[in-house]
Amino acid sequence: MTDILYQWPVGARFGARVPKERFYERTASTAALREKFVAEVNRISWAYKLAAETINLPGSSEVPEIEIIQLDAKANDISAQVLASIDKAIPNPVIFEIHRDDAHGRGVRMTAAHKLAGSPAPKANAYFSTGWMRNDTPRTPLPTAITMTALYSELIGPLTPLAPRPGESPAVVGERLDAVRRLEREISALERKLRSEPQLNRKVELRRELRAKQAELNQTR
Repeated sequence: MTDILYQWPVGARFGARVPKERFYERTASTAALREKFVAEVNRISWAYKLAAETINLPGSSEVPEIEIIQLDAKANDISAQVLASIDKAIPNPVIFEIHRDDAHGRGVRMTAAHKLAGSPAPKANAYFSTGWMRNDTPRTPLPTAITMTALYSELIGPLTPLAPRPGESPAVVGERLDAVRRLEREISALERKLRSEPQLNRKVELRRELRAKQAELNQTR
């Protein structure tokens, strides 16, 4: 993860405020999630639209355009459950900027889950984020790219624990991210079993399994 903020192109500014009710009435399937929207979100703005007509990069079926959504938090932060609900309502890849006011002034962090057009909505545990930064942190120009797909890979790369491999498509990066999360869960489960297993021969077997999963994780990253 790298703490970075991008300088979104002026020509891509969309600047439309979206009533939060539009999201939680359509996608918040439980009363608890609707309450999170009300308690956590002050304002939702469709801040920028990175598309062929705004930044002159060709889109693809996977990444036709990229939406930059700004969320103003009522309090300390906005939960991943709320982000996933908003993502569910938007078919294109989304990058969020969350803004908040705290004792030190105005703060911002960037967060996103790997999502391609037409793919299932991300789950709450799929989000990666920068740390909190001051709102006046110098911003970085957009990475150089010749397609929208390549730009998307470059934009979310600093957020994720995986650097895209040369020539790797966003879809393959997403598959590797899923594999890494699965392996991390399996390793945690094996470590718990190992700590509680009283039989020596079973401990040896669990250690062997654990080493194999850790090797697989290192290869996947």
